[in-house]
Amino acid sequence: MRQAIREALSWHAGPPAWGSGAVAALGCALPLLLGLFSSHSGFLWAATGAFQAAQASALHRFGMLRMLLLTGLGACSAGLGFWSGSHPLLSLGLFAVFGLLLAWLQRFGKEAGKLGVGLAVCLSLGQGQYGIGNLHNPYAVAMLFILGGLWVMLLAFGLRGVHGLRMWPQMPRLLSLLKVLRRHARRLPEQQWRLHALGCTLAFALAGLVVQLAELPRGYWLTLTVICTLQLEFRGSLVRALQSGAASLCAAALLILFAHSLQSPPLMVATMLPLIFLSRTFQANHYGLYVMQNTLCFVLLSESLSQDWHLAQVRLVNTLLGVTLAILVAVLMHGLQQYLSRHLKPVSTD
Repeated sequence: MRQAIREALSWHAGPPAWGSGAVAALGCALPLLLGLFSSHSGFLWAATGAFQAAQASALHRFGMLRMLLLTGLGACSAGLGFWSGSHPLLSLGLFAVFGLLLAWLQRFGKEAGKLGVGLAVCLSLGQGQYGIGNLHNPYAVAMLFILGGLWVMLLAFGLRGVHGLRMWPQMPRLLSLLKVLRRHARRLPEQQWRLHALGCTLAFALAGLVVQLAELPRGYWLTLTVICTLQLEFRGSLVRALQSGAASLCAAALLILFAHSLQSPPLMVATMLPLIFLSRTFQANHYGLYVMQNTLCFVLLSESLSQDWHLAQVRLVNTLLGVTLAILVAVLMHGLQQYLSRHLKPVSTD
C-alpha cells in the first residue's frame, strides 16, 4: 500500500525541474508573443522548436548535446511533414518510415523511444499545417523550428552558468553508447518487436494517407491521436487497447472543449505558458503518460493562434477517426499474434 501511494505521488521524473520549466516557458513565450502581434503563423514553428528542445534538461551531463539533437532532427521531421502534405504517396511513405523508426528506437530504451515520439509528432504537425497560414516552403518551416530551438539553447546556457556548470560537456564515447543500446535491444523478444513495428508502420502509413485522401483540415488531430493511442501499453490485451483509445478520445474532447470555450488567441497564449511551465517542471516518468502529456502540449502550441475554434466538430471527428484507426490496427495485430502463437509452436522430437 505504501509503495502504491509513493508511486502515485512520484509519477514525474524525479524532483520538480523548476529551471527546465522556466526555460521551456520563456522559450515558447517569445515566439508566441511575436505571433500574437504579427499574426504570422511562422512563429508557431519557432515555439514548437523551442518546446521540442526544452524536453532535454540543460543541467544533465549531455543535456546540451541532446537539445542540439532534438532541434536538428525535429526540424528535419517538421520540414519533411510539410513537404509530404503536397502528395498522398509522399505521406504514405514518410509516415510508414517514421512508424518503423519509432518502433526501432523503442528497442533501445525509454529515452530513445521518447526521441522517436518527438520526431513522429513533428512530422504530423508538419503535414497538418500544410496549406494553413503564411508559410508555403518546408525549408522555411525547418529554419524557424531551428531558430526556436537555438533560442532555448541560449537560455539553457544561462541556466548552466547560474549553476556553475561547463557550457558544453565532453562528448560521450560512441562505443560505450552502442554497447548500452545493444543491451537494451536484446531484452525485447524478436517476434514481439516485429509485431509492434508492423503495427506502428501500418497505423502511421494509413493515418497519413487518410488525411491526404480525405483532405481533412487540421489533420494532425487524427495522426497525433493514432501516435498517442498506440504508444500506451496494451500488453496483448484488447481491453487495454479500448481503454487507451477511450483515454485519448476523452483527453482530446476535454482539450477541444477548453479551447472552444476560450476562442481567443491572447487567452490561449496566456493559458498555454503556465501549462508549458508545469508540464516541463513535472515531466512524466511513465512512458505512456509522457507521450500523452507532450502530445497535448504540442497540439495546444499548434492551435494557440487559431481563429477557427468555432469549428470544434472538425477536430473531434478527426480525433474519433484516429482512435478508430488505432484500435482497428491493434485488433489486427492481436489477431496476428494469436495466430502466430498457435501455429509457430516448437515441434517436439519424441
